[in-house]
Amino acid sequence: MPSSPSPAHPFTRRPHRTLVALSLPVLFSLVAEPVTGLVDTAFVAQLGSEALAGLGVGTILLSGVFWIFNFLGIGTQTEVARAEGQGTPERLRDVSGLALTLAGGFGILLLLAGLPLTGPLVSLMGADGALHGSATTYVQIRWVGAPAVLITVAAFGTLRGLQDMRTPLWIALSLNVLNVGLDAVLIEGVGPVPAFGIAGAAWASVAGQWFGAFGAAWAVVRRHGWPSRLNAGDARRLLRVGGDLFVRTGLLTLFLLLTTRAATRIGADAGAAHQAIRQVWMFTALFLDAFAVTGQSLVAYFRGAAEPDETLRVARLVCLWSLGTGVVLGLAMWLGTPLVNRLFVPATAAALFVPAWQVAACSQPLNALTFATDGLHWGTGDFRFLRNVVLLATTAGSGGLFFLRGDAPGALTIVWMITAGWISLRAFFGVARIWPGLGRSPWQATASA
Repeated sequence: MPSSPSPAHPFTRRPHRTLVALSLPVLFSLVAEPVTGLVDTAFVAQLGSEALAGLGVGTILLSGVFWIFNFLGIGTQTEVARAEGQGTPERLRDVSGLALTLAGGFGILLLLAGLPLTGPLVSLMGADGALHGSATTYVQIRWVGAPAVLITVAAFGTLRGLQDMRTPLWIALSLNVLNVGLDAVLIEGVGPVPAFGIAGAAWASVAGQWFGAFGAAWAVVRRHGWPSRLNAGDARRLLRVGGDLFVRTGLLTLFLLLTTRAATRIGADAGAAHQAIRQVWMFTALFLDAFAVTGQSLVAYFRGAAEPDETLRVARLVCLWSLGTGVVLGLAMWLGTPLVNRLFVPATAAALFVPAWQVAACSQPLNALTFATDGLHWGTGDFRFLRNVVLLATTAGSGGLFFLRGDAPGALTIVWMITAGWISLRAFFGVARIWPGLGRSPWQATASA
């Protein structure tokens, strides 16, 4: 029999304070990885352009592969939060144990398949000659950390499903600090430790990843134990979520690749300006993702606890806080135009950069609603709807990019206008699914309850 969930959740008493308090640790844990990536880049840059380019190729390749398995975190987080709301600790234990087992299994398969495929994959990324050798060395070593990466993703899903946002933060900070410390020792060598070059950067990452995996898995098992058996039905459900998220992730990646391709075809200056905009835009997304992750856990929890009023209040507040953050980010981008132009954009690309950058800045409030509603729909388990919306938006956006002429006046600005349209479609359907409840929406049942 399920035990009664806690009648006094902190969100019920102090909704704004609770939402922000849960979101801030998520934000800091998300920021930790790109900051460490910058440190890795700084260390490897001292080895020369070939090593640095090899690091770039390897990082993009591995990030794309690992991103496919994000369902281990997203699906687990929703199921765990729902079980917590229902007051069913045995269900929670079963889901978290299954997620860790699947993560370890998929990680071992990645390791075994990745090692022989590294060379061809690196070639597909356009690397050849000495660059191919550097990238291959880096990627082959990083495959050793594949099980650790996926185990950490699954464990973080469990912990965040329990609304424990601080443990993942401390683990993320610790593994990244270890990574940076080992970079300083292994890349250039210290005392009796020889210089391993780019291989040292890879081994530093692997060591940090396994440290984080053991810490995260231990935090989960210590709290809830290990299930006596694994449920095949839960596995099928999680894999179905994985299928929907795989398609959605692939479509998101495809559209971003197509925008980069379109900008590059316009010319080198347009490509450089687009890269500067994209890098800042991706960084600002971390602020929005923090609210999405928190909203997912709270929605799933209150749905599990059968508290429809609180579920809808979570949706309202997540959208309001995200929208406000989007407005602030957009204003900061607009006011920071001269600074970003001076720091990151070649002088020859400045004229192309400014109008496209301003379009990106104006799209931030809509981007905020897109992230917010993604998290809210993750919380209800509405993964197929999100997949279909991204399919529609990417089809429309890709069509616009296909008909774009590279020599058209303001072509780069048009690329970002198409991107804003892609964002707007996702934001519209994301909001309409909740208010008034488009289609067979799980939010209609919540409202009627």
